[in-house]
Amino acid sequence: MTDETSADARAAEFRHKLVDELVAAGYITSAEVAAAFRAVPRHAFVLPGTPLDVAYNADNSVVTKTTEHGVAVSSVSAPFIQALMIEQAEIGPGMSVLEIGSGGYNAALLAEVVGPEGRVVSMDIDPEVTDRASTLLDATGYSNRVSVVWADAEHGAPDFGTFDAVIVTVGAWDIAPAWREQLAAKGRLVVPLRMNGVTRSIGFRRDNDHLVSTSAKVCGFVAMQGDGEHADRDLTLSDRRGRKVTLRFDDGAPDNPGLLDGVLAGERSQAWSGVTIKHGVSFADLHLWFACYLPGFCRMTVDDGTDLDRERGTWFPFAVVRGDSFAYLAVRPALGGGGVEFGAGAYGLHGPQAANAMVEQIQAWDRQARRGEPTFAYWPSGRHVDVPERTAVLEKRHGIVTISWPVAG
Repeated sequence: MTDETSADARAAEFRHKLVDELVAAGYITSAEVAAAFRAVPRHAFVLPGTPLDVAYNADNSVVTKTTEHGVAVSSVSAPFIQALMIEQAEIGPGMSVLEIGSGGYNAALLAEVVGPEGRVVSMDIDPEVTDRASTLLDATGYSNRVSVVWADAEHGAPDFGTFDAVIVTVGAWDIAPAWREQLAAKGRLVVPLRMNGVTRSIGFRRDNDHLVSTSAKVCGFVAMQGDGEHADRDLTLSDRRGRKVTLRFDDGAPDNPGLLDGVLAGERSQAWSGVTIKHGVSFADLHLWFACYLPGFCRMTVDDGTDLDRERGTWFPFAVVRGDSFAYLAVRPALGGGGVEFGAGAYGLHGPQAANAMVEQIQAWDRQARRGEPTFAYWPSGRHVDVPERTAVLEKRHGIVTISWPVAG
């Protein structure tokens, strides 16, 4: 056996192990998707020298390009989310698929799923990314099965007609009109949609003049560039030692951020909700509830050496600003050590009010939304929308997103 044959055999072992894991975890549910993951050599699409156990780790993305400041701008997404999104799109043999955000590997998977009678178009705004994807697809035998296009996907791929599925593999703040317009009548759109800083991979289908969700999963993606880009606003606070706490706003940043100057030098207050959760149980929908119903909601990061840095494990990176004060999601041991209680820590003259605002929403989530998953719809601008009960509305550039929570009962 030659060294090359031995290396290929070892890669195949990792590939089959990965598929078995994805099937067992429920990310792969169809035979076509399983066969695609067994066929496409993922290691050929990551950077040279990447260990096989890294390339084929089900949970990890592999960065393929960064900015001069080390910020990731292109990556091969984690296998679990790639499998999940292909399944969300309900892709099968003979279909046409538009992939927004190129890299090569995911396009090759799609080509395997749609087969020789299908069609895959992969777009990216970065010419280095599309050049690399074209080269790798050619090297792995997929160049005649995937059309790679260098363009801003905000404007779609008008030369290619309509598609049975559109899969967006970059974080999108809005749904571009072109994506809807190129979607076939019974087509599916899968998009990692950012909603006030919280992202879900949402599977949509057409329903007359709008889109309705068929599935939604927690995820995170590199942000979209180009005309569809949406910049966050950062508010940086300094503690007594000059170290930083950063509050990042997707929308609704404070009009007078100077009110928070010096806020970390004061005493901290706390409030507790009485709402508990067992260890290992997801509460990701609480974050989405905050994004819907907590004005001033933001995400929080902290520098090494801050008081909050030393207390990692007692808080989560979600916060709310109220004038000259802010609060953040905190937890403390509960349920005899088998879980935690939710609450809020806060800084500022009106910290108790900020903490109580967060606690009230924790309690509202517990009463109204904890025991069911929300559904989503997207309404293009200019449509009249009768918003049903228990539904949040988030305004976007090209339309609105509605998020409906199940009625408790």
